[in-house]
Amino acid sequence: MIRACIFDLDGTLANTIDSMAVIANGILEDLGLQALPSDNFRYYAGDGAGMLVRRCLRDAGDPELVHAVEMEEIYREKFNQDPLYRVTVYDGIEDVLRRFREMGVPIAVCTNKPHEAALQVIGTLFPGLFNVVQGQTEGLRRKPAPDSPLRIAELLQVKPEECMYIGDTATDMQTGISAGMFTVGVLWGFRPREELEGAHAARIVETPEDLLTLFEEENKKEQESRKETDE
Repeated sequence: MIRACIFDLDGTLANTIDSMAVIANGILEDLGLQALPSDNFRYYAGDGAGMLVRRCLRDAGDPELVHAVEMEEIYREKFNQDPLYRVTVYDGIEDVLRRFREMGVPIAVCTNKPHEAALQVIGTLFPGLFNVVQGQTEGLRRKPAPDSPLRIAELLQVKPEECMYIGDTATDMQTGISAGMFTVGVLWGFRPREELEGAHAARIVETPEDLLTLFEEENKKEQESRKETDE
């Protein structure tokens, strides 16, 4: 039985490609390196700011990562100044979140964004909707380690196997699987179906509304299975 839903942020709830690209490219140009196409950031994102910076630098002309420490410090500083810059909510997401809450289903966010930035983004884009928001913080390993989703399950007072973990990258699929959750890949985000299939997503959905259908289908199957067992 699925009792709670845990959502990734970037590429699942909100499109942050332009935000990351503008900030990172400004820093690269200041360092005398090549600016990169915005679409590249679909593949740079997903594993925290440090990894994003390293991926950028390798493609921008710094394969030895000479500027890694400097760029990461500047990137984090600029990002924290305005984590909502050019961030947009995906169509249909807010309606689905509100529907889950109306159904009495707890919902949470699990992201590799710094925790304070995650709170600011979610509090602005989805005020009052989420039961728990967990960003990157000391004491919890970043995704794909299962620390954050397991912490969320504990706070929501549900078992890991009672959670539907929803994300758009292989990292998200690895996170949900390692946490023992029902892991769902979404196709409106940053990565293609092939990546999600290769990362062994339990199911893949094309629209936010499909999450409601999937939730109902999985719980109906569970109820029917229990009924057959009782009989």
